Amino acid sequence: MAYEKLNLQGRVAVVVGGTTGIGRALALGLAEAGATVVASSRRADQVDTVSAELEQRGSHTLRVTSDVGDKASLENLLALTLARFDKVDILVNCAGFTKRGATVDFAESDWNAILDTNLTGTLRGCQVFGKHMLERGYGRIINIASLTTFVGFMEVAAYAASKAAVGALTKTLAVEWGRRGVCVNAIAPGVFRTALNAALLDGSERGKELKLRTPMARFGDVEELVGAAIFLASEAASFVNGEILAVDGGFLASGVNQ
Repeated sequence: MAYEKLNLQGRVAVVVGGTTGIGRALALGLAEAGATVVASSRRADQVDTVSAELEQRGSHTLRVTSDVGDKASLENLLALTLARFDKVDILVNCAGFTKRGATVDFAESDWNAILDTNLTGTLRGCQVFGKHMLERGYGRIINIASLTTFVGFMEVAAYAASKAAVGALTKTLAVEWGRRGVCVNAIAPGVFRTALNAALLDGSERGKELKLRTPMARFGDVEELVGAAIFLASEAASFVNGEILAVDGGFLASGVNQ
């Protein structure tokens, strides 16, 4: 018999940055767990594609674009979701990007762009949807942290700074909002192969080192993040607040592997 508290039937989830990579996997996984899911991002064609996949899984959805750099677009996403489904129970903030470069001369414009998307974009999502959740007295927010929330990676200082700050933001909102029925947590993915990083992981010394540091001796499949998201979104995690759940094959536990 299934553990009923993991069932998301009747819940409405919005996944911002939910049309590619990790975001897409989480959107589809939440739908398979019973939730009504709206997957949004900047590109209309990607929104259409993932919305069709959600509908194939039996989920009602909306086709709405949004940009975490534009708070008004997130407010529009919330308004349209409420008009159709009356509520939002779950928010997943997945939008983000990185750029590698030596920190000593990393362009300030690139630094600002990365922090605006990864950190301030997450804040905007939490503010817009969090206000609705606080008014209802119920919500589950899942942010996306990183291994770099905890450890340093070579030549990605802006990304690491943004993700360390996402961890701090997650904990602070958990303190502010937990007593009002809104649990705020994060998932810290390990090294997962996607279309964007496959060449790096499979054909570089950096990729070899990342695998060596992972005790399971392989990279993750994005679908292996779904269970953590379902758990944090569900009533099974009703007393989990302010946590950063690493799904990393043991990377952060790793010391000497041979």
